[in-house]
Amino acid sequence: MTMRLLLLAVLCVWAVPPAPALAQPQTPTASRCIAFVEGPPRILPAALPAAVVVPEVEITYVTHSTFRLRSPAGVVIATDFAGYFGAGEPPHVATMNHAHETHYTDYPDPAIKHVLRGWNPAGDGPAKHHLVLDDVLVRNVSTDIRSWGGLVEADGNSIFIYETADLCIGHLGHLHHMPTRDQFARIGRLDIVFAAVDGGLTLDHPTMIAVLKELRASLVIPMHYFGRGSLEAFLVGMSSEFEIRVHDSATTTVTLPGLPRRPTVLVLPGY
Repeated sequence: MTMRLLLLAVLCVWAVPPAPALAQPQTPTASRCIAFVEGPPRILPAALPAAVVVPEVEITYVTHSTFRLRSPAGVVIATDFAGYFGAGEPPHVATMNHAHETHYTDYPDPAIKHVLRGWNPAGDGPAKHHLVLDDVLVRNVSTDIRSWGGLVEADGNSIFIYETADLCIGHLGHLHHMPTRDQFARIGRLDIVFAAVDGGLTLDHPTMIAVLKELRASLVIPMHYFGRGSLEAFLVGMSSEFEIRVHDSATTTVTLPGLPRRPTVLVLPGY
């Protein structure tokens, strides 16, 4: 073989593209929820081929303001964890608030590998979290909380955002004020929101409803209400612009293409 033919053979081999790799679960490194806000709107397909497996997240309402999330890769998260994570194995991740005892614990189960506090115990600035675990990204946006005697504790609460299954899920925690424009920007696009609807210990209903209308999530799941009275008052306030649904189970599964076309409040039993 001449040198010219040998060179052509090498070039032909080099030009052949490698065989495509098998699809692997996506590991998020940067927030897609913020990118959704800054970029063009997402277009959801009306239908998908039967062979396409759509990733889904499982959501279980445990108690008070604690939800148990399971990602497509099996990562389990307990939100607003105060010591009880429901049935099953300990979560891989627990996020906690700082408002009072029912929103955090100083003694989390040692089996929980990642315990994310929504406040900075050192007190020298806000808590900052950006945890990537398999197919989940967990990050936070800090907000202030009211303290005793009318004082304000700066950065005492965190809105945690969980990004998995192509969904952006936000837990408002013990929110005490309307987020600023900068905070809304750092929250980004949310598809699902867990919102405290007690009507007073966190936000009054009109302010919470204004927050939710600003976020424009497809699905709002109420939490942190004391008796049916506060929940019903919240549902009445939301009913003009949101569809109201009451689920028959404490657990539901959500996919991106399965999000409701009309913004919806979904009540999960099990408080």
